[in-house]
Amino acid sequence: MEARLSLITLGVADLARARNFYLALGFPLRPESQEGVVFLQLNGLWLSLYPRAALAEDVGCDAAGSGFRGITLAHNVRTREEVAQVLAQAEAAGGRIVKPAQDVFWGGHSGYFADPDDHLWEVAFNPFVWIE
Repeated sequence: MEARLSLITLGVADLARARNFYLALGFPLRPESQEGVVFLQLNGLWLSLYPRAALAEDVGCDAAGSGFRGITLAHNVRTREEVAQVLAQAEAAGGRIVKPAQDVFWGGHSGYFADPDDHLWEVAFNPFVWIE
C-alpha cells in the first residue's frame, strides 16, 4: 500500500446542511458531486459528505454510533491569530466550538470545533513546523 490518503468521507445526517456548512467555510465544490454525495476539494485530497445511514450500510455497521469516535481532522493555519478567526468562521457557519483557541502543552496554539454532525476539527498554529 502506498502511504497516501485520497479521500475522507464524513457520514452526515443532513446532506444539504453539511454541504452548506463546508461551502460557508470556503471549501470548493467539485463538479463530480451528485444528488446523493458531495465532493469538496482539499489540498491533495477530497472531502466527501455522504448520508450517515447509507455510509453505515456500505460499511456494514450500525449507524447509531455516538460519542467520541477516536478521530479528529486538523486544519493548520499560518498564524496564532488565525486559530480564533477560523473557529469564529466555523461557528458562524453553524459549527459548535468544543475547545476555544488557547496555548497548548506542545508549544502551539489550537482549538476545536464540531461540524453540524459532530465531526471534530482541530484548528492549530504550530510555530515549529508547517503542515499543508
